[in-house]
Amino acid sequence: MSATGATEQTTTVIIGAGLSGLAVATELRQRGVDAIVVDGLGGGATTSPVTAPLQRCDAAASASHEERGEILRHLRNYAASHQLDIRPTTRAFQLTMRSEDSPAPLWEVHTPTGVLLAHTIVLTRCAQSQLRRMLSDFGVTVGQNLVAAMRAIGIYLVGVGDLVTPSPKDVLRQAKTVCQAISNSAAPLQVNAGFSGSAELRA
Repeated sequence: MSATGATEQTTTVIIGAGLSGLAVATELRQRGVDAIVVDGLGGGATTSPVTAPLQRCDAAASASHEERGEILRHLRNYAASHQLDIRPTTRAFQLTMRSEDSPAPLWEVHTPTGVLLAHTIVLTRCAQSQLRRMLSDFGVTVGQNLVAAMRAIGIYLVGVGDLVTPSPKDVLRQAKTVCQAISNSAAPLQVNAGFSGSAELRA
């Protein structure tokens, strides 16, 4: 874990250290894409046109607890044996979009220990209404296709349902689809991911 006030850079930050987050981290590792997994919790931070607070919105319990438990055990074993960067006690409380000259938006994920810089974000625990408010805070016009609007600025959703909570198998399928998209864009981003200055932790 980074020292207090430190700034780290990675390709993707995954917010949510549950089944969805582990599934995405595992899939990205298999595709050779760097990622850091943190927990998500609202911190009451103020918003502006380029920043939004992150609020916890855990999915309802799955009807198939046994299947979910088995998949979680497998993913946790994989994470441990492959030394994935999972930080379940590090909570992301604010997300900021940087407006630098880069091939894609560069995100700042604010945590109590510092700031994580990434070109893509994966959210695994947010309500649709929260996501729309977040996009509005970033000045993004949302039409009928919320997912497309979020992907356009480098935010992906896995395990975030509308009215029905996705099953564990649905989550795994979503993770594969999202990670394929991130993997396809990761190579040029890693080559052109230069940035200047450092981000400070916001109160």
